[in-house]
Amino acid sequence: MYFTWLDSNSWLIEIGGHRILLDPWLVDSLTFNNLDWLFKGSRLQDRPIPESIDLILLSQGLEDHAHPPTLKQLKKNIPVVASINAAKVVKELGYTNVTTLNHGETFSLNNQVEIQALPGSPIGPTLLENAYFLKELVSGLTLYYEPHGYHSPQLKQLAPINVVITPIIDLGLPILGPIIKGMSSALEVARWLQPQIMLPTAAGGDVLFEGLLNKFLQATGSIEEFQVLLEKNNLATRVIAPKPGEQVTF
Repeated sequence: MYFTWLDSNSWLIEIGGHRILLDPWLVDSLTFNNLDWLFKGSRLQDRPIPESIDLILLSQGLEDHAHPPTLKQLKKNIPVVASINAAKVVKELGYTNVTTLNHGETFSLNNQVEIQALPGSPIGPTLLENAYFLKELVSGLTLYYEPHGYHSPQLKQLAPINVVITPIIDLGLPILGPIIKGMSSALEVARWLQPQIMLPTAAGGDVLFEGLLNKFLQATGSIEEFQVLLEKNNLATRVIAPKPGEQVTF
């Protein structure tokens, strides 16, 4: 398996001979409902659209996971596997091969890779988006991805898992609490899954953030602190924090 971090929540995953583009935000700015004054993410430069994409995998329908300007630039005949809300986004953009995965459902990518949807992050009071479990069927190598640090206890029955992609650093707002659950949540999932490596996601990378909301966001923790925490808990998991565009091999 090969993993290339493309900033924020965006990854290129090469597994089972296939190239999967995960939660891509590669061009233009990032806003929510066009409210630039509230929150805006800007790239130092647009990231090239990867070539030969076999599948687009979307965990959430929010703009930082299903980013409309990026999705508009991708070919609309690329197959998409998505949460219910993300599927609505790509269908409105004209994608022609969209599979919606509810929690517990699976999708087979050419009988080489199995993708299972799991309960993921809560978005609002009633909506629970997707996390994903991927398995390379020939080698048996496995991957788990959840971008906000909300991990379902259902994961325990899938242990052990080779690679986990999840936040390591906490991000929250005063009074409202965590938006992204990092340190303690990542430690819990490391105990459950005993991964060989963990790859941090949801960090900034080569991105600048501004707006009213950004002034109140509080980040706590670090990769170094988390690695020490793993060692104190007698976990052999290794944290690898790639630079944007850098490939990690497993």
